[in-house]
Amino acid sequence: MDTMQTYRLSGIAVPMDPQSMLEEICEHFVEHSDVQRTEKSALLKNDIGTADIKLADQRLLIELACPSEEALHLTRNMIAEHLFYFANEEPFELTWVNAAEVSRLPNLHEATVVSAEDVTPRMRRVKVACQDVTPFIGGDVHVRVLVPPKGRSPVWPGLGDDGRIAWPEGEDEITARVYTIRAVDPERRELWIDFLQHPAPGVTTPGADFARDAQSGDRIALIGPGGSLPKADNLLLAGDETALPAIARIAAEAPAGCSIKAIIEVEDEDEEQPLSSKAAIEVNWLHRKTYSEEEWDRFQRTVKSAIAASTPGTYTWVACEKTDARAIRSHLKERGQDRKCQSVAWYWERGKASH
Repeated sequence: MDTMQTYRLSGIAVPMDPQSMLEEICEHFVEHSDVQRTEKSALLKNDIGTADIKLADQRLLIELACPSEEALHLTRNMIAEHLFYFANEEPFELTWVNAAEVSRLPNLHEATVVSAEDVTPRMRRVKVACQDVTPFIGGDVHVRVLVPPKGRSPVWPGLGDDGRIAWPEGEDEITARVYTIRAVDPERRELWIDFLQHPAPGVTTPGADFARDAQSGDRIALIGPGGSLPKADNLLLAGDETALPAIARIAAEAPAGCSIKAIIEVEDEDEEQPLSSKAAIEVNWLHRKTYSEEEWDRFQRTVKSAIAASTPGTYTWVACEKTDARAIRSHLKERGQDRKCQSVAWYWERGKASH
């Protein structure tokens, strides 16, 4: 791969605490990339390129190397978005040396709503038509759904000077949230996206609002896809309603001969969904509505027990609330499970809206 990396870009990040940010980079990207780290550096490798990040003079020096210009733009954006997120509200600067201007994102796909229907009382499915569904077949599953304001021609984003997405502002402001491609219909050139309708007093839910009001002909766009499917003979899948579309997609894509055990936490039995798969699959549904106050961590404990009982070589895939995800990740670390045999991510955080 090294001989193919002809597109390069350098950047300089200036955070308040460079060492802490470097550690956060390693903690996060280990779930998505091959991470080689030392005390003062981190080398991130994935299918589209590498990011070499070194701490020097209270700065993070970034060197990107990718096999194509498109991959370079995508890697630059991925690094920039995460670094600003890690910085949170603290002062942070990120500059790139001689970066090319990008007026339209290379992985943006325009789509049109075909239909919308309720799958369960709290899960609504929106089907959209896309001119080319090839990028969404058999590979990555997550996309950022872009919803333009009603009654206006969409203005789609490009990349800003700092590498982050340059979003339209004012009357052209776009709603953007991350979701899973539940299924792909190549013949119809359609994509299915499931939206959790989660009542949350005082918390805005623009993604759920879009799905509730979606009409045939509505125009949206998708950025992605990203987040690959796990591949192993034995899979342990665990998550709540936010992860259910991804778990269902993983099960649907799993081949015959694969063995899957799934732990899924939902509100009640009305939120259960049939999971079709060629693999042998066993599902343990947890109903949050039946929990006592002392059982607030029942999901977490059930997953830990399943990990302890799993056969060697089982790939553990977990997506859930932030506190639970961190506890489960720590449990896997304590057990010494191979990093290449796990993916633990948090999809939401209690008390905060998802972006």
